Amino acid sequence: MRILITGGAGFIGYHVARRLLGLGHEIALVDNFNEFYDPALKRRNVEDLRAEGTAALFEADILDAAALSGAFERTQPEAVIHLAAWAGVRPSIRKPALYAQVNVTGTVNVLELARRAGVQRFLFGSSSSVYGGSTRIPFREDDPVDRPISPYAATKRAGELLCHTYARNFSMDITCLRFFTVYGPRQRPEMAIRKFARLILDGDEVPVFGDGRSRRDYTYVDDIVDGVVAALRPLPGYEILNLGESRTVTLLELIALLEKALGRKAHLRFLPEEPGDMAVTYADISRARQLLGYQPRTAIEEGIGKFVDWFLQAR
Repeated sequence: MRILITGGAGFIGYHVARRLLGLGHEIALVDNFNEFYDPALKRRNVEDLRAEGTAALFEADILDAAALSGAFERTQPEAVIHLAAWAGVRPSIRKPALYAQVNVTGTVNVLELARRAGVQRFLFGSSSSVYGGSTRIPFREDDPVDRPISPYAATKRAGELLCHTYARNFSMDITCLRFFTVYGPRQRPEMAIRKFARLILDGDEVPVFGDGRSRRDYTYVDDIVDGVVAALRPLPGYEILNLGESRTVTLLELIALLEKALGRKAHLRFLPEEPGDMAVTYADISRARQLLGYQPRTAIEEGIGKFVDWFLQAR
């Protein structure tokens, strides 16, 4: 297929594009290389992708409908994987207007151009953060998600609702994929696992917000890619699917795994809890198993080892 990936130069976008290139698909990347983190890292991702196959690149902001339209016109995609967004819970507390503009208005732009281009298959990268302070564990796709606790979560839920309206009104097949704490090689620098690895190696203090007992469903990026690629198969109408490992690990357990893999002791600094942080994320993946044959294969112990191997080489 001809597949257009927004946010294609980013962490998850790179891994999805690489897998799809290997499967013989025609890939077009849309990215604006913004300053959320070092654009050179994203440009390196594109260079490495091009070394493995042909990947067209369009430097465009999803808020720039005209530039985005040019990418659609030139590539005529049969499927769209929409990953472009301003990410992160804590930064969204400080910049809610920016998150609303990019993640909501930008998603409308991508959906509308996909509709005009006759794109039938549309995947939207959502987030486990939409579950907010839910106390029903593990999280299921039919749980109430009307109480987000961060602007980022609210924008991701808004994106899901917009996808629903397009699927219903324009007969588009749209699947929203709720990613659960994705990690692995090429992870963004500000994300916890990469940030903690750097701090531990440098002998600096590792900030621990709260008592360190918050739990996350850490999911290795290759398993996420398995789910994304499987979701490209025809799933009629509108679907929401969790993609996680379906296992939780505390923050202190995560740090202990990094200490073991790095062979260094972490110096912890305990700090008050941050606004918007969830106490737990935990995916019920039974629906993804049923519809996609999704089966995560990389346990956190193995995944951290793979990440650290890459991280040490990258340094």
